[in-house]
Amino acid sequence: MSRWRPPAEKSTALITAEGHARLKAELDELWRVRRPEVVKALAAAAAEGDRSENAEYTYRKKQLGEIDRRVRYLSKRLEALRVVDTAPSDPQAVFFGARVELENVDSGETHLYRIVGPDETDAGKGWISIDSPLARALLKKRIDDEFEVELPGGRTGFCIIDVRYDS
Repeated sequence: MSRWRPPAEKSTALITAEGHARLKAELDELWRVRRPEVVKALAAAAAEGDRSENAEYTYRKKQLGEIDRRVRYLSKRLEALRVVDTAPSDPQAVFFGARVELENVDSGETHLYRIVGPDETDAGKGWISIDSPLARALLKKRIDDEFEVELPGGRTGFCIIDVRYDS
């Protein structure tokens, strides 16, 4: 099996201040806490002798590679990201960082979404990437605008009920 992986699609290099702080904290925790623990365990496993049949050594080596890969990614990504921490000049329109309440035109259900960077999406919280089809369709729309978007469940119509920005 080859180690080559196709490059990931380019994503928008925007992030909220909270998301940036979370990524920096993850990088710090990986580098200062988890990596030294794994290196120490790897050294102990290597000291046990025959590495070819040493499951602990193999596991720790793989774990160290995963940590190093994530550290490398976070280091490069944090340099490329632009932190957006100001509200737009038009708070009635949808831009990055907006909390948007939508009503499904067909069913009448309401949904609350927040448009965030691709590195901080969380479906459980309703945080969607600015690169997602729904967020792309929402950009620059205003309260009471109706629009349609192609979602995995088919073409769906929405109406924007409310737009808010964190202060």
